[in-house]
Amino acid sequence: MRRTALAVAAATLTLPLTACGAFGGTGTSKASPAKGDDVTVGLLLPETANTRYDRFDAPALKKKVAELTHGKGRVTYANAGASASKQASQMQQMIDDKADVIVLDAVDSHGIAGQVKKAKAAGIPVIAYDRLAEGPIDAYISFDNELVGEVQGRALLQALGSDATSSAKVVMINGSPTDPNAKQFKAGALAQLNGKVTIARSYDTKDWKAEIARSETAEAIEALGKHGIDAVYAANDGMAGGAIEALKAAGVTKLPPVVGQDAELPAVQRIVSDEQYMTVYKSYPTEAENAAEMALAKVQGKDIQFDSLTRDRVDSPTTKGIPSQLVSVVALTRTNIKETVIADGVYKVSDICTADYRADCTAAGLK
Repeated sequence: MRRTALAVAAATLTLPLTACGAFGGTGTSKASPAKGDDVTVGLLLPETANTRYDRFDAPALKKKVAELTHGKGRVTYANAGASASKQASQMQQMIDDKADVIVLDAVDSHGIAGQVKKAKAAGIPVIAYDRLAEGPIDAYISFDNELVGEVQGRALLQALGSDATSSAKVVMINGSPTDPNAKQFKAGALAQLNGKVTIARSYDTKDWKAEIARSETAEAIEALGKHGIDAVYAANDGMAGGAIEALKAAGVTKLPPVVGQDAELPAVQRIVSDEQYMTVYKSYPTEAENAAEMALAKVQGKDIQFDSLTRDRVDSPTTKGIPSQLVSVVALTRTNIKETVIADGVYKVSDICTADYRADCTAAGLK
């Protein structure tokens, strides 16, 4: 699925990428330039439970489209609220409204394939964003998802230290079974964990819901005992929070290492207070900005620029050799908060170090 060369980037931050600055291409149009900068980009995002979509992805993509089209382009944005049927209707509406290009983060990567085919038939390119949708998509941009799982798995083993033995019991709270990314996160994590610890319980969590993750963790505690869980792998931060709530509710006073993903603000605060060991930081603005460049280059016929932005190739169950861009990630722990989310302007110290966390922030060197 992913290029081997990306694996060396696991511990490095992704620098902001642009088509001209990072890749050197500007491209020339071979397609009809009739629209010029008057481009309509349809943006379909999957849900609101994860704050990233409304806080980072949508604003960054809108801003980049406006910048690249001299204020003449527009973004039509719809969020599906985790409903696959709602997203199918939203996409059909964009097809009916004759959007020039659609950027799609699928709720159900398999279920949306029919709408992707309809867009293709209508001459509307579809860029799969963050999740690899099935059907004849034109390009894909996401983070290196197996690498995300590998980084999580390595961090969990690091947190266990000398306790990382075959007798160590790990509970895995994986993502939604309808999200292909969840399978890749899980595969990456298991590549690190198998043979080194025991996966005592493993759950595939519907719609990535934190409340379901809390119930799953409570079930694991019931089966293994409140002192029988040595670590928790949670595929994202919302579910990590649910797992931690369940552990606390069961009377666990010394929490086991818990890893997550997305660098959500509550997770960063839990890391500061030593409730969560690690999260995966991904530069969502970079992903969104590059998606905007890809979408515009595709619809405006700027083939050289498009090719420079899609140097990777991935396969979906329905389409082989999809032009892609895979962005790397970094493990965020208590030791590198300043160098990651604060340095990149995602959060300010004041956002993290609210009254409840001031003492912990002082101890962590955040001032």
